[in-house]
Amino acid sequence: MAEKSGADILVETLMDLGVDTVFGYPGGAVLPIYDALYEHPKIKHILVRHEQAATHAAEGYARSTGKPGVVLVTSGPGATNAVTGITDALMDSIPMVVITGQVATNLIGTDAFQEADTVGITRHCTKHNYLVKKPSDLAHVVQEAFHIATQGRPGPVVIDIPKNVQVAAAEFSRNAAVANSRYQPQTEGDFKDINTAVEMIMNAKAPVLYTGGGIINSGPKASETLRELAELLGCPVTSTLMGLGAFPASSDKWLGMLGMHGTFEANMAMNKADLVVCLGARFDDRITGRLDAFSPNSKKIHVDIDRSSINKTIRVDLPLVGDVGRVMEQMIAVLKGRRFATPDYGEWWSRITGWRATNCLDYPENKKEIMPQLAIRKLWEATHEREPIITTEVGQHQMWAAQHFDFENPNKWLTSGGLGTMGYGLPAAIGAQLGNPDALVIDIAGEASIQMNIQELGTATQYRLPVKIFILNNEYMGMVRQWQELTYESRYSNSYSDSLPDFVKLAESYDWTGIRIEDPADLEAGIQKMIETDGPVMVDCRVAKLANCFPMIPSGAAHTEMLLTEADVKGTMDDQAKALV
Repeated sequence: MAEKSGADILVETLMDLGVDTVFGYPGGAVLPIYDALYEHPKIKHILVRHEQAATHAAEGYARSTGKPGVVLVTSGPGATNAVTGITDALMDSIPMVVITGQVATNLIGTDAFQEADTVGITRHCTKHNYLVKKPSDLAHVVQEAFHIATQGRPGPVVIDIPKNVQVAAAEFSRNAAVANSRYQPQTEGDFKDINTAVEMIMNAKAPVLYTGGGIINSGPKASETLRELAELLGCPVTSTLMGLGAFPASSDKWLGMLGMHGTFEANMAMNKADLVVCLGARFDDRITGRLDAFSPNSKKIHVDIDRSSINKTIRVDLPLVGDVGRVMEQMIAVLKGRRFATPDYGEWWSRITGWRATNCLDYPENKKEIMPQLAIRKLWEATHEREPIITTEVGQHQMWAAQHFDFENPNKWLTSGGLGTMGYGLPAAIGAQLGNPDALVIDIAGEASIQMNIQELGTATQYRLPVKIFILNNEYMGMVRQWQELTYESRYSNSYSDSLPDFVKLAESYDWTGIRIEDPADLEAGIQKMIETDGPVMVDCRVAKLANCFPMIPSGAAHTEMLLTEADVKGTMDDQAKALV
């Protein structure tokens, strides 16, 4: 075996694991690693402008390719700047390995320059973390970190490496066998429980499949399996924000997204179902609404690879621990083996047809201003045949995109769900574009969110990435303003985006193409110009300033208490006023 420095061992182990792209920002505590990267050009390093952007770019890369994202940042502020993205990846179950520099081992605990307790800081926002104290441990730790990040419920893993460990030498063989990991999550569902689940499904009169991001995390085959299961059962399918694309929006069985800004038919079906089959979702608060009113008369099956997610929020009748893709395959095998025949769900579908007739995603016409919903729909009409990858920032534009941009396949919808991180969309689009060089990648943004990581325009320019940004500019932090209107009597405290930049000039200053759309008559032509323009493009689409995002379930309300229009809001406020008299 040859002796190599810790930095060389790290980089060569990354190469052995198939890593081809690393997102990062150099600093003193990782200079030995950066020097090793200089000698290994097979790994492409993407220089971002902020460490938070490195983590979001790695998320975008991971979610669009299915491969783990890799981040490299320095100690102290480098690591702490990455914490938001690490937490985002934990909440949304994104496989990511974050390598952080650390001060030399003899300086740890002395408040040395750019020292921070990275392991302590990230303990609660990682799936696992390491402090490596010997170069001889590096290869095994890196191998195990990738295993933990990608297996079971995916998530971020941090490897903190002191500078002297990067410099010190140890024996290393590139032909050494990959070490076995102590982490071996359960992937197969219990056979007895699978049969019980099938019995419950066969006896249901009004079932619904409630699907989530776990299906996408399970891999492309899981989405195909879901489609087969839905076809076999003949029952409706709904999804969380994170699960969009796992089931085709064009299917007649698709109810749309459920939850706080979900469709009327999806939420009513969940409320009135007699069986809810939860597949790779976790019953989070944006889905359930008021807990005591959530699917009150249904039996519930919960399939999840993360045992700790089961019965965490909602008590279920049948928990099934395992990889959701594999468990669905097991269900299908048993259903076919027992010659399951689709029951007559005529009455159930008739009720769903009635709920669909509300046309809950309709919005007011406006010939003077661009309605944001119309802008999203026109964007979909112009691009959907190219199957674009869509990223978003966070806010009203995010919900409008989820409602009005239909997805047919997984890994095309990248958004921050659990943490709701403003500034996510642009770096995520950069990561997705790097992982999918020939794809059309569009960040649907708001004028407030885009400014959170707007410095990454420079990253796209440097690497000649043809990312498109489509800003719905209403000059407000739209979702904050909407809540202030509905619950704080329109007292718009600090939600107006004053002193906005000229986005067209800003784009041009970074060598992007800038386009402004202000007139509804120019909307389609502006979108087409964005698509046809080579290189990166930023569109400043000026939309109706006070448009609200409906449907909406008010905080703490039940699925049956959805607000569908402004008139519903007024009626609710009038009722509240009468109750106070």
